[in-house]
Amino acid sequence: MGLEKYRKKSPWILHYNCGSCNGCDIEILAAMSPKYDLERFGILNNGNPKQSDIFLVTGPLTYRSRERLIELYTAMPEPKVVVAVGSCTCTGGVFSDMYNVENGIDSYIPVDVYIPGCAASPELIIDGVVKGLEILEKKTKEIEKPKKLLGKLDEKEETINRTRFAGNILGKDDETSN
Repeated sequence: MGLEKYRKKSPWILHYNCGSCNGCDIEILAAMSPKYDLERFGILNNGNPKQSDIFLVTGPLTYRSRERLIELYTAMPEPKVVVAVGSCTCTGGVFSDMYNVENGIDSYIPVDVYIPGCAASPELIIDGVVKGLEILEKKTKEIEKPKKLLGKLDEKEETINRTRFAGNILGKDDETSN
């Protein structure tokens, strides 16, 4: 039994504020409250990047916060999903082209899900996180799929045909050995 079952059922999120007005942060907390109940998907808000599966980022990326953003992203284990919450995170928002703001976080880290809005509503945040769960499941399947070593991969059984395996290693052609 693989880890993909457990990753989808109980993902942990890491929330990082790049320097926002706290509008999106309040909406994330509202999405986790009993009214919207984001935790019904098994999601837990975690402060440790080494145990997180989903990276929720809010606010415009400032020059001071970009190093910390990259550090947190690289500290998270694979597979991971990055969710950009709010217009400021996606494009810079009303702060775009200012002297201390980068225009969106996607120029520094890959973003899987964009959630627009100023501030993004809890319903949009829940939809974005659920979309992130689907992406996380696909990434998990790609990682845990057996790799093709020296034979053809049988997609039905996910096994490798090891007949004449030693001949393939030595470089002998299958047709010449018949």
